[in-house]
Amino acid sequence: MVALCAAPTADYASVQRKFDSIESGRLKPGSRVNLTAAELNAYVAHEVPAGVRQPRLVLLRPEVAQGNALIDFAEVKRGQGDPPGWLMTHLLEGERPVSVTARIHSAAGKATVDVLSVQVSGLTIDGRTLDFLIRNVLLPMYPNAAVGRPFELGDHIDKIDVQPTGVAVLIGR
Repeated sequence: MVALCAAPTADYASVQRKFDSIESGRLKPGSRVNLTAAELNAYVAHEVPAGVRQPRLVLLRPEVAQGNALIDFAEVKRGQGDPPGWLMTHLLEGERPVSVTARIHSAAGKATVDVLSVQVSGLTIDGRTLDFLIRNVLLPMYPNAAVGRPFELGDHIDKIDVQPTGVAVLIGR
């Protein structure tokens, strides 16, 4: 039982050391930092906000990942210091299973995240409906979210290579 409890802590410490080495700027161009699925899941579990439980990242295929969690959207909004109004509280209150599948493409120091589908309580949202919700709900709430458009990776990162076995961070420049 102790080994089971220690594993996420060890994985979190390991991924944190790797992130620190990337952010330090001391890695040579051409360096590759490999992040395992276990390390990424430990990081996600440690970093989720109030209102999110049981987060899990699944690396489905090259460039495609899926995030799953139980989310109480009203609790997340309250945790951000922005309590929802009465109507939104009644619509958003309660924990729901959520799954987001996205394609992550990167090269030359930039990445693009395209959301392929979202599933909330078993209802799949994709295509034009998903595009509408991203434009009219997500981006107004999170204007700095870089969904569907390139963004700088920073920290001299040239590429993030998502594979089913893990994520490789390639250092350039």
